[in-house]
This record gives sequence, C-alpha cells and structure tokens, in this order.
Amino acid sequence: MKRLLLLLALLPACASAVELHIQFGALERMLTEQVFTQEGRRYVRGSRTTKCNFAYLEKPGMRGEGGRLVIRARFTGRSALNVVGQCVGLGDAFNVVVTAVPVYRKGAIALQEVKVASEGKSGYYIRKVCEAMQANLAKDFQYALDAEARKILEAAGGPAAYRREVRNFTVPAVRVTNDALVVQMDFELTVK
Repeated sequence: MKRLLLLLALLPACASAVELHIQFGALERMLTEQVFTQEGRRYVRGSRTTKCNFAYLEKPGMRGEGGRLVIRARFTGRSALNVVGQCVGLGDAFNVVVTAVPVYRKGAIALQEVKVASEGKSGYYIRKVCEAMQANLAKDFQYALDAEARKILEAAGGPAAYRREVRNFTVPAVRVTNDALVVQMDFELTVK
C-alpha cells in the first residue's frame, strides 16, 4: 500500500500530456460510419430522392502529407431544374482533394488553411463546387473533442463503477504525420 501511495504521489511530477495517434485507416472507418451514412454517401445538398438538385460525396480516403491532412472523395452533383421530367442545368462527377491543417479551437477540432480542388477536371461548375466546399469546410467543420473525451473518460465502468470527473482538459497540439492524426491532450482525471 505504501508503494502505491508513493507512486501516486510522484505521478503528477512526472506525468505529461497524452498523445492519441489515430491512424488514417481507423479515421477513414470512423468517417464512413459516422458521416457517410446514406448508402456510403454524404449528401451535402438535397437527398437520394431529389432527382435534379443534389450533391454528395462518397468513397473517402485520408492520408497525411507535409503536416497537412489530405482527404480524397468522389463528388457527384447536379444543380438543375425539372422541366417536363428532364433535368436542365449543370452537373458533374469528379474526384475532389481537400487539404487542411487540423487545429483545436473552442473545445473542438476544426480545419484551417482549407484548400479544395478537383483532381484532373475543370470547368465552371467544378470551380463553383470547390469554392463552396472550401468556404463551408473552413467555417462549419468541427469535431467536439472536449465533449467526446469527457464522455469516454467519465463513463462509469468496471466492477466498482467509481465516478470519474475530467478537469482542466486542454489540447496543446494537433499535428498530422504520414500515418496518423496526432492529438496531444492534457487533463486531470479525478476518481470519486
């Protein structure tokens, strides 16, 4: 018992932030399970039933390159009017590449320095789609890491089911390596 108390007394002096390495294969599976939920698609406009006015992403892939997150996906969209059962307007399908730097801001992982481009195709519709995606991802994308970490760390479990409380949760750094998204977390976990 004395050894355990001594170890616990010394732990704060030697403890440092925890690094969570989320490999890109796992991140792709999480993204597919949580975001691409409609037959492997993520509708960003309209739905499966809107014939002439829709947009969706599918087949996401992720990797790291030069400290940036690189996301590839297939975009399919149409912005047209239904005229006597025929869609009249613009539409296309192309591979899109999103590059961004993940950051921790206001309790969430967000994206900055977002760039969206078509892979190998160009045109008016494609440029407008890429511009809209770039603006929306930079403004709207957030993963509530603080809330999710608290939920996981404070979840009761084990035979004794002691109550736990997370305090002083911070994320000093988020970085991208060639094989993983690395989130450095610092927190206090109190067991009651």
